[in-house]
Amino acid sequence: MFEDLIYVLGKYHGWLFDGLLLTLQLLVIAVIFGSLLAVPLAIARTSKKLWVQAVPFGFIYLFRGTPLIAQLFMMYYGVGQLIANIDGIQDSWTWEYLRDPYWYCLLTFILNTAAYVAEIMRGGINNVPSGEVEAARACGMTPTTTYRRIIFPRMWQIIWPAYTNDVIFTLKATSLASTVTMMELTGAARKIVARTALPYEAFISAGVIYLIIVYVLTFGFKGVEKYLRRNEFRQADKKPNVETGVQA
Repeated sequence: MFEDLIYVLGKYHGWLFDGLLLTLQLLVIAVIFGSLLAVPLAIARTSKKLWVQAVPFGFIYLFRGTPLIAQLFMMYYGVGQLIANIDGIQDSWTWEYLRDPYWYCLLTFILNTAAYVAEIMRGGINNVPSGEVEAARACGMTPTTTYRRIIFPRMWQIIWPAYTNDVIFTLKATSLASTVTMMELTGAARKIVARTALPYEAFISAGVIYLIIVYVLTFGFKGVEKYLRRNEFRQADKKPNVETGVQA
């Protein structure tokens, strides 16, 4: 088995590397654009007006309440088929892009990420200490300035561990792109299996790469979390010693 593993890594490392690049591309774009879309959704969800909450609530409930693979199939086979049936679309220059599963996968991951991150952000916004918000209002800050200088910084401190978990979830979710012919990391492993009939070696190789990515992401996000909570660590270091009464 070890010799077969070396054989797979040696001969098909190019396929695995290309799959890794596509996986990272899907992950980065989905997280960035999904997080940007989540911001207005989260703000609307915290509104006291029911009609403002209605649309984001329906969006979040839909994407969090249905399996991601079902969303992917509906986007690719459903929306894609509807677009393909539009008169003249296949003769248009846009068909070169609209027939590519990459865009349907990317859109699905962005919308799914937005739904989960929006709900995480909503919880973070609601858990910002009310005293800090009231102090900002007492200082004459506008709602926009309050969000920018008080609520959002505190929100990120609160939600960062949950946000990290969601990014890792999105990384693993990109493996579903292989079900619609995308050759990301899992798709590359399936292609190797079809060529070599070595399923254990191919998927072990892909699994190890996923583990490395998760480790790097976790390490990087831990560093960001320390930066976000730097003031808390400074205050902890300045606490007086209980026995001597002297600051540490």
